[in-house]
Amino acid sequence: MEGFVEDLEEKSEKKDFDSVKKIDWMITLVPLAFILTLAVLFIIFPVESNNILSKIRFFFGDTLGSYYLIIGLGVFIVSIVLAFSKYGDIVLGGQDEKPKYSFFAWGSMMFTCGLAADILFYSFNEWAVYAINPHMKELGDVNTWASVFPLFHWSLIPWAFYLVLAVAFGFMLHVRKRNRQRFSEACRPVLGKKTDGILGRFIDLLSVFALLAGTATTFSVATPLMATIIGDLFGLTVDRRIITVVILLITCVVYTYSLLHGMKGISVLAKLCIYLFFGFLAFVFIFGGELKFTIENGLQSLGLMINHFFELATFTDPTRTTNFPQDWTIYYWAYWMVWCVCAPFFIGTISRGRTIRQTIIGGYAFGVGSTLLSFIILGNYAMGKEVNAGANFIANYASGQDMYSLIMDIIHSMPFSTLVLILVIVTMILFYATSFDSIALIASCYSYKKLEENEKPHKFIQFIWCILLIVLPIALLFSESSMSNIQSTSIIAAFPLALVIVLIIVSFFKDAKKFREDRYKEK
Repeated sequence: MEGFVEDLEEKSEKKDFDSVKKIDWMITLVPLAFILTLAVLFIIFPVESNNILSKIRFFFGDTLGSYYLIIGLGVFIVSIVLAFSKYGDIVLGGQDEKPKYSFFAWGSMMFTCGLAADILFYSFNEWAVYAINPHMKELGDVNTWASVFPLFHWSLIPWAFYLVLAVAFGFMLHVRKRNRQRFSEACRPVLGKKTDGILGRFIDLLSVFALLAGTATTFSVATPLMATIIGDLFGLTVDRRIITVVILLITCVVYTYSLLHGMKGISVLAKLCIYLFFGFLAFVFIFGGELKFTIENGLQSLGLMINHFFELATFTDPTRTTNFPQDWTIYYWAYWMVWCVCAPFFIGTISRGRTIRQTIIGGYAFGVGSTLLSFIILGNYAMGKEVNAGANFIANYASGQDMYSLIMDIIHSMPFSTLVLILVIVTMILFYATSFDSIALIASCYSYKKLEENEKPHKFIQFIWCILLIVLPIALLFSESSMSNIQSTSIIAAFPLALVIVLIIVSFFKDAKKFREDRYKEK
């Protein structure tokens, strides 16, 4: 028995040693050092760092803004082509393989990994932010168009980014059986041996930096709302930044615990999050008192968005009368691009056994459908109170009220508002946890030179990434960055990453074409 135990220990040590040998320390340590350096600079030089971010954002977002819009529209068109062309029949796995997860479990994990708690934050208040923008008056009725743009910014093009790349990564992992879960590997059909050289390393480092920029934006935008809710519930007068840091740490503990329990933990947490999310939406829809307005205005907004989709997707405001696309549409497309480093990899991983057509159409049905429900129900509840019940949400925000206080006013107008506050913060924590456990898992895979099928990253590497994901958000918090400067991190990171996304799409079509030709020859 003693010899058996010693043999097990020896095998365990060998396994750990082999796992350590596979780790790409450059991809792991360089981003860590870079993010820690940025974090220190943001905290020590808050004014200077914010000024530099603003100037860089202006160059990319204003001078080169059309670049983001063209890529966004192009990726959406590619998604339609993939779904309804000959490529749609390709199974992400063996040709007779069946999906591992049910549609609901698959959709829950896909939805929660791709959106985080931002969806609740913006669903409440985005319509009011747009309502005071001069571009709404240019279009006509403020109330009408203010509820259209949230649907546009969060639906078809955002999910197109995710689903097109998810298909490319799923094909790479499950059909071609490649053992490197990285952006560079997805470019191999075009780059060839250059994938293993300096160019491939550059693509992977760029991807990791973009990932950290995206997570920083997400955490920095919505966690202060959670801090505001905690302060309201318990009557705390502590600095909101301190409460936000505590929330970040609690959220980190939750998603770290979930991740270390593997895919089962991620799936359970995702389904729990979805149940709470849809339960909350149903409560507001049924008991909020604005059911009729929500249905009618939601239906009208959806129709306007679809009818004017290409016009909205190509609007550049060339005379800069309002800077609306520069401030919002371009930011959002950049935001989805940086999230593409992880979310599509995770979606591609869990989509094994589904065809490309099923993945794209199912993703649009569950992802876009759930997103639209959130914005239609929560946004139109608040707008209904403004139009029908004399609320002053728009006027208060226009007079200088911040987004967090605006959301608190909206929630306090609901029945059983204290219960709603508790439900909102629990759902936000679960959204963050279900997003960041999947992100940390995929980021951990980036740390490995190779990972065989069904092989998982070492738990210590997973733990490092769980911690790393909250470092930059805390730094941005203490640097007192404005919303514009928080958004800048995504816009800057997305510029070079967009070229890589295009390269991945071209590589996928080249590889998928060859796959179909080879399969045809076999028949």
